[in-house]
Amino acid sequence: MLTVLFFARIREQLGESRLQCAHVSSIDTLIDTLSLRGEQWSPVLRAPNVIVAINQAVARAGQLLCDGDEVAFYPPVTGG
Repeated sequence: MLTVLFFARIREQLGESRLQCAHVSSIDTLIDTLSLRGEQWSPVLRAPNVIVAINQAVARAGQLLCDGDEVAFYPPVTGG
C-alpha cells in the first residue's frame, strides 16, 4: 500500500487530504491511477508546478515507488 497526501490548494481542489492506494510501480502510474477517480484529478495532479515528494524527499517524474512509500503532492512553496 501507498499513503498519498495532498496539501494546500491541491487538497482543496480534490477534496481529499489523505488516502491509501494499492502499490503501483512509479509516480507516473500513480497519477494515472488517481486520475481515474474523477475528471478534476488529472489536471490538478499533472499541473506543471505541482511538487511530488516520496518519503519527504522531492521526487522526479517517473521515479519508482516501493510498497509502503508515502507520496505527497503539493503546490510550490512561496515565502518571504
